[in-house]
Amino acid sequence: MEIFANPDTWLSLLTLTFMEVVLGIDNIVFISIVVGRLPHDQQGKGRTIGLSMALVFRIILLLFISWIVGADKPLFTINLPFTPEDFAVSWRDIILFAGGLFLLAKSTTEIHNKLEGEEEGHGAAAKVVSLSKVLVQIVLIDIVFSFDSILTAVGLAQHVEIMIVAVILAMGIMLIFAKYVSEFVNKHPTVKMLALSFLILIGFMLVVEALHMHIPKGYIYFAMFFSLVVEMLNMRLRKPTDPVKLRQSEVKENADQLQ
Repeated sequence: MEIFANPDTWLSLLTLTFMEVVLGIDNIVFISIVVGRLPHDQQGKGRTIGLSMALVFRIILLLFISWIVGADKPLFTINLPFTPEDFAVSWRDIILFAGGLFLLAKSTTEIHNKLEGEEEGHGAAAKVVSLSKVLVQIVLIDIVFSFDSILTAVGLAQHVEIMIVAVILAMGIMLIFAKYVSEFVNKHPTVKMLALSFLILIGFMLVVEALHMHIPKGYIYFAMFFSLVVEMLNMRLRKPTDPVKLRQSEVKENADQLQ
């Protein structure tokens, strides 16, 4: 294509791919947590299908780019006590608000189950989680994350072809690293709790965005990165150095994997 003969096109493609990977981190974290509920032999299948569906949703939305661009047009207005003017509600607001509430509810439930020892898929009294149930949850959150991702893509590139290529590249990168992220999150309980806290933060941000109160995402991602670095230092500090304790830790990890 002629557009790919332009050097600016490749710069836009590189920038957009990087942005799609960054924006897809929260998607990977969510998929890692819900897929961790599945039996071990189905987790890889769940991750692959989940990210594949995310790719399909993004491409479909890109093909309806004109609707996406106009999704912030008011559908109706309501009178809210904390706004001086009537509040205009658009499809974008509805999708982000519903997605934010879903993330808040799901993350809070996961934290409750974690604290109460009622995690699905673990232990003798574990609840049975089917692949279809996990995929439904992934589909719901994929719609929200795909919508938010496409809105960002529209501001960085003018050609749908560039957006589609960038989305495919970003999804390929995430598919490669999703397994390692999922195993790391589910292997370390404190990291999983931190990831759930991130999802609550993202859910709150989506609700705030739906209410037309913009929060720069750079602040959110910096806070997440800083918290993750601190947790890595804590993990390093907690790592047993005594050979006996190290052996006991390995035995416990192997026992957890066999459950």
